Amino acid sequence: EITSLLSLCGGEFSGEQEICVNSPFWILNIPSEEMARGLMKRTVCAKSIFELWGHGRSAGELYASLKNYPTDKMLPYLQSDSTYKVHIHTFNKTLTQAQKIKKIDALEFLPFKGKVNLKNPEHIFWILEDYGMNPNDVPEEPLHLYFGRWIADGQRELIESYSVKKRHFIGNTSMDACLSFIMANHGRVKPNDIVYDPFVGTGGLLISSAHFGAYVCGTDIDYNTIHGLGKASRKNQKWRGPDENIRANLRQYGLEKYYLDALVADSSRPIWRKGMLFDAIITDPPYGIREAPRRMGSQKETVKSVERSTENHFFVSSSYHLSDIFFDLLKFGAEYLVMGGRLVYWLPIYRPEYTEEIIPRHPCLKLVSNCEQMLSSHTSRRLITMEKVKEFKDHDENSSMLDGQYVPYRGHNSFREKYFSGVTKRIAKEEKDNQK
Repeated sequence: EITSLLSLCGGEFSGEQEICVNSPFWILNIPSEEMARGLMKRTVCAKSIFELWGHGRSAGELYASLKNYPTDKMLPYLQSDSTYKVHIHTFNKTLTQAQKIKKIDALEFLPFKGKVNLKNPEHIFWILEDYGMNPNDVPEEPLHLYFGRWIADGQRELIESYSVKKRHFIGNTSMDACLSFIMANHGRVKPNDIVYDPFVGTGGLLISSAHFGAYVCGTDIDYNTIHGLGKASRKNQKWRGPDENIRANLRQYGLEKYYLDALVADSSRPIWRKGMLFDAIITDPPYGIREAPRRMGSQKETVKSVERSTENHFFVSSSYHLSDIFFDLLKFGAEYLVMGGRLVYWLPIYRPEYTEEIIPRHPCLKLVSNCEQMLSSHTSRRLITMEKVKEFKDHDENSSMLDGQYVPYRGHNSFREKYFSGVTKRIAKEEKDNQK
């Protein structure tokens, strides 16, 4: 998310900056404070950003680092007519008030000339201490110490204010608010973009994009979901109400002006005219766990089901293999994304069989990131972000199936069976343990 937002703000992630997976603190080299603020206006992963004045592996190293920090960079924030306060944050350890005061007093060598104001200071300084990730083995002294000037907080409050628990219209697979915003940030969604979701469901992914000022639209094969009809997914509610639909969801957050429309359509069939271009395609295809993957069928095909959605509406649906879903999605993205536009989607994975080779590819799309979210000990889903780097030509239509790359991913057509086999084994183990 951070690297995508840096590129959106006009910055570039330096390859020298290593991500420390065993620490919640990350040192970034950002060219300007304006870019840092722009980053924090979007991120839901980062909590706060600071201008780093000093850091070390011990208190002595921290103080030495602070003494070497250029005084001319400090002085604008330490003037006699300014107010300030110093805040202490410890990760994986709780300090007493007396311990905090002692650590603050140890910084008296810094040229603070202003007055302390704990309620409404002009400048806030933080001491950050990292005591590791293991709550059962907390060291006496911190592993890393940092001191810096607070610049801005991230958008963590969006997770609560857009929570699915408070949403007007939800379905079985409505996306968690935090993940929705992460996906929009991976897609580098910006004001006046057009964002499309081919498996729109109840529109959870449209909301996060609309929040960032993009115009949103989507399609779904389920007539009932698009029109807000049928049985409700909410506990203690039998049927959906008259105003439960995607438009109402965006209206709930004051985002209705960004809603273009949602269509009942089959994402495996071409419905858009040539040249209909999207700035981002952000979607969560069905895996066959809570919602069955399906597409429009015909009498010639093996008919799986005939469904009646409303009094006068019938359609025949046939099975839609997972591998076909993702290759259709890549082909669509290659054809209908603008140059530099991004495709962001979730790919379900059976972990014992996972290798990077099974990530679907297309010559018009470059893989930008591949992030894992664990679902169970044997399954996960990976957030795949791809960027369009080449114009789509007719001969590219089936090129994602070349080089034998299409074959290995076919194994994931049985993801549902593998998922539930693990669930069955776990239940059997629990029952066996309970009998002992």
